[in-house]
Amino acid sequence: MKTIFVRPRDLERRWYIADADGAPLGRLAASVASVLRGKHRPYFAPHQDLGDRVVVINAAKVAVSGNKRKDKLYYRHSGYPGGLRSETFEHVIARKPVFPVEQAIRGMLPKGTLGRELFRKLRVYPGPDHPHGGQYPRPLTLEQD
Repeated sequence: MKTIFVRPRDLERRWYIADADGAPLGRLAASVASVLRGKHRPYFAPHQDLGDRVVVINAAKVAVSGNKRKDKLYYRHSGYPGGLRSETFEHVIARKPVFPVEQAIRGMLPKGTLGRELFRKLRVYPGPDHPHGGQYPRPLTLEQD
């Protein structure tokens, strides 16, 4: 089978908007990551950036199931001995409401330069207001089983 190469000038990039209000974090992240990678296109190639831009609104109202609000931990390290710090989902969402959504989506993108390039096409906002109305974003529906 031949490898598909799509030229950037042949692509028509679109904008999508995803509402995170009450949406499960994992399902939202999987749907957004799929569109960012371009998996919704018939000519998807894993080594190329064929995806579209995505705007996520209401990130502060994302849902997590079970006791994850109190039990899910986010770690960071200062680089010094004994510098490991952890914070619960509840504290992180109160301090930086877009961080859990961004981290979940980033974790589902490829690692390396392609993943970083794809992540730049994501915009996350804590509330319903965003400055991308001029791009006429299409609504993104979450994938259901």
